[in-house]
Amino acid sequence: MEKVTFQSPEDGEAIEFFVIEQTRINGADYLLVAEEEEGDCDAFILKDVSQEKGEDAMYEMVESEEELEYLSKIFEEMLDDVGFAM
Repeated sequence: MEKVTFQSPEDGEAIEFFVIEQTRINGADYLLVAEEEEGDCDAFILKDVSQEKGEDAMYEMVESEEELEYLSKIFEEMLDDVGFAM
């Protein structure tokens, strides 16, 4: 499983996540990431908000309830053994 490091724009703190799955919907790229490689843990859906395709991608956590619900259903279909509790 790929491990990625994100840098918080507020305080510059580095945060590491494991990429569980990725998808592209309506021209936007999304990542399903988790704090742990295996087992039950917090997971987040991140959206690529980069303006241009450059070396560094910029991701934001999806916070819209409607968007989260829609995307969680898509990721559940992609992954047989994953369920979301919101």
